[in-house]
Parts: sequence; C-alpha cells; structure tokens
Amino acid sequence: MNISPFIDIVEDLNRDLVKSERYLRLIKAIQRAIPCDAVALLKLKQDYLVPVAVVGLKQEALARQFSIHHHPRLQQILASPYITRFDADSSLADPYDGLVDDGSEQLHVHDCMGSTIYVDGKVWGVLTLDAMQAGSFDALNPTETRAYIAGVAAAIKTSEYIEALEAKVEQSHQVAQASLGPSTIIGKSVAINALQADIDTVASSDLSVLISGETGVGKELVAKSIHQQSRRNLQPLVQINCAALPESIVESELFGHVKGAFSGAVSDRCGRFELADGGTLFLDEVGELPLAVQAKLLRTLQNGEIQRVGSDNIIVVDVRIVAATNRHLQQEVKEGRFRADLYHRLSVYPLPVPPLRERGKDVILLAGYFLEKCQHQLGVTKLRLQQTAIEQLMHYDWPGNVRELEHLLSRAALRAISEQGRHASIISINCAHLGMEFTTQQSQVTSELTKAHSEDTPSTIEFADIETYGLRNATDEYQRQVIQAVLAKERGNLAAVARTLKLDRSNLIRTMRRLDIDPYAGFMLV
Repeated sequence: MNISPFIDIVEDLNRDLVKSERYLRLIKAIQRAIPCDAVALLKLKQDYLVPVAVVGLKQEALARQFSIHHHPRLQQILASPYITRFDADSSLADPYDGLVDDGSEQLHVHDCMGSTIYVDGKVWGVLTLDAMQAGSFDALNPTETRAYIAGVAAAIKTSEYIEALEAKVEQSHQVAQASLGPSTIIGKSVAINALQADIDTVASSDLSVLISGETGVGKELVAKSIHQQSRRNLQPLVQINCAALPESIVESELFGHVKGAFSGAVSDRCGRFELADGGTLFLDEVGELPLAVQAKLLRTLQNGEIQRVGSDNIIVVDVRIVAATNRHLQQEVKEGRFRADLYHRLSVYPLPVPPLRERGKDVILLAGYFLEKCQHQLGVTKLRLQQTAIEQLMHYDWPGNVRELEHLLSRAALRAISEQGRHASIISINCAHLGMEFTTQQSQVTSELTKAHSEDTPSTIEFADIETYGLRNATDEYQRQVIQAVLAKERGNLAAVARTLKLDRSNLIRTMRRLDIDPYAGFMLV
C-alpha cells in the first residue's frame, strides 16, 4: 500500500492553508494514490452537493450546485455506506460529462466511482473519481481504497476543527443560513474577494450600509449576504423597492397606517419597519424616495421611532438599515434631490459592488451556475458552453452586468435545445446561440457620438494614431474629446449633454467613468 498520500495529508494539517487550498491538496493526494483523470470533493448542503475542490474538471464546475434529485449517480453514491462503482456502460447520466478539462467539447466519462464521506457519523459529502479509460479501477484493492476514503474523512474532520478554533468569524458564518438559491455570491476575482472582505467586516455590526453599483450587478445579493452573516440572521430580512411604489403609498408601506387614514385604508396595517423589528430592512433603490418621505425616514433612523399614517401613537422599532442605489447620491445631494443628512445616515459604511466587466473570469463561474439552473428549469440533462462561446463571453463589456448574463444564457439555452433536441445527452451552446453581435457598449456609444457630432465636432484622431495605439484606445480618445467638448458647450449640465448625444443619462455617466472623465466636474470645463 502506498502510504505517501497519507503522509502528505497529515503534513498539510500542520500548514497554514485556506480551506479551498487545503481541500485541493487533499484530493490531489488521492489522485496520486488512485490514478484517474478527475477527482471532485463535494459538500452536502441541504439537497445539493456543492464542489469545494476539483482536479481535472473545467473551472465552471466549481460554480455548479448539483441537485441530488436531478443527478442519479450522486444520489446512488449517497444512498450507500460503501464505495459505489458504475459500469462503463451504465445508463445513468454522469454529472461531469462535458466538464472534463481536456479541451474536448463533448467527452463522456467511461469509468466512475464514488463514496460518501462521513464525519462524526453524519454525511458530510461525497468524493468522486472519474477516468476516461474503461476498467481503470479494476485492479484497485477494496481495503486500500476504503483506507484512503477514511483518510479523507479524518482529514476533513481535523481540518474543520482547526478552522473553528482559528477563525471565530467562521462560526457566525456557519450559523448563518447557507442558502443555495439566489443569495449566493459567486466569484473568485480580486474585486469580489475585496467585496466579500467588506461584507465580512461590516456584517457583524449594526452600522447602516449603502450598497451602490450599476443596474444588474447583484446589490440585492449583497444585502442578503450582509443579513445572513449578521447577529440578526434569525430575524426577518424585509425588502422594499422604493422605485416600484407610487409616491402616495410609500409612507404607508414604510410606516403602516390605521383604519380610515386615507381612502382605501379599511383596516390597520403595519409597515415594513414593524415587520423588520429585530431584523434588517433593505431599502432597494433608496434614491427614488420622495423628499417628504426622506424627512420622515431620517427621523426614524435618528430615534428608532415610527408613527403609522393617521396615528399619533409612537412605536419603537429596532431595525438595521441596508440601502441600495444605482444613482450617484452625492450628486443627487448637490442637485437637491436627496437630503444630505439622510445620505450621511445611510452611508455609514459605503459598499460599492463591482460591475461584471471588472470581474475577469467570474463570468465563467457565473455562466456555470446559470447553466446548471437552466438545465433544471428546462428539464434537460446537460448544458455546456463551447470554448468559442466562453471566449466571446469573456470579451464582452456586459453593460447589463450579471442580470444580462443570466438572461442571455437563458435565451441561448432555449435556442440550443430547439436546435439539438431536448433529449440530447449534451446540449452544446455555441456563439450563434448566444446571439451576441460583435459590438459592445463602447462601440454603440461611439456610433451615437459620431452621428451626433459628425458635422460640428472636429476629430483630432488620425489614422496614424490608430496604427500606433490600436482601435480601442483611439476610439476611447475620440469619445473623450467629444464628451468634453459637449460638457463645455452645455456648461456641465449632464442632462443636457445626454440629450445632445442622444444617450441615456446613466449610460453617459458610466461611459465618462470608464474614460476617467469626472461626471460631476463638467462645469470646470466652461
């Protein structure tokens, strides 16, 4: 029996490793003991098996959440206390078909086995091993294989005990509900790691948090994550979309009303503040609140007291506020559309969420997550991205951010299913299914800028500049010149600039930020 993998596992327990690296080194040791093409360690969370470490699988596999009810092989492994091996001609679908990282678009696993991992007598998860060559596991000694599995379980138990002692913050994270649904923040980019660090820092406090970011970046997910990691996580998280309510009922929705307070108030009704008492109130699109309601909200934040519409009685509430906006509230304050005192009350801890274009390979992880979700919703076996499609996703600017990616993949999945058939073993999504034209937001803006100023705005970009700096940089410089010229002409009035350029104001501001033009210092150009 080869004991060197055991030595590696034990030595790793003495190393200062983060959890993901510790698990990765653990399964690499197993791969050395049992030669195969792919190894995956998956942790059981509710009715899902979530990969915590993989070797030999594509990166998107780490973002998959395998439903036990939709993956019969995983279900069969969990149902047995022994090592489960599948025949090479097994009719059961393999969850990793098309995910093996060898460059093939559609490659089926030929030899597969797995075992349930038990920690303290309870199911922790599963370990799976896959090989491309049928019969790869024929010569394995059952006793030695069980010993390796037991070693994995022992290492996991010890590792988790060490982590519990070393990081008290992890204890609160374990208590928080580990939701697998839309409250999971997916990503490993520097930008997302920094965001997660900020969430970890502020979550345990009762400070008000102002989440800012473009439409579709996932501000609601951040709010949920803050609540789940807070001391209030067992209490309600109540949400209100301030932009979706008519001005006439916003106050009633926030603070409640009594019977007869206004036409239609046929009974007493508590508001969102009362519903969130002891927990968290998430004010989505808070920048849309009318000024009159902003004043009443400020008083509540100052003294923790509310009054229902039509009542003189004071109700004391204990609520933590998390707000979100896609507006630049500092500028809204300058222009008199948002109260400065309320802004400072809400933004005790500002938390900007990065746009998808700044998150690098997170696009692929998110794509894997959304495709797994799509295949369950659409009732198909496997949805996989071709490499050319992956490359196209990576080179797109994503003006609509994560929401745009989700919707685009949903459409692509439907097109691929229609073309290849619902019962295909693997449904492969290519560039045609994505339907992405070779245009990005910046090229669209360039076209509109050119149209708006072809007659009265001289261009200083010469063909030699394009040869020297490339099309993208030359295009950026042209956009910069046009915007600055119009800013000066309109004396810094962004609404007027947007009208002149025939652009939405938010798209104009986003473009100016990308080009390092201060959107709110245009008056200095006069």
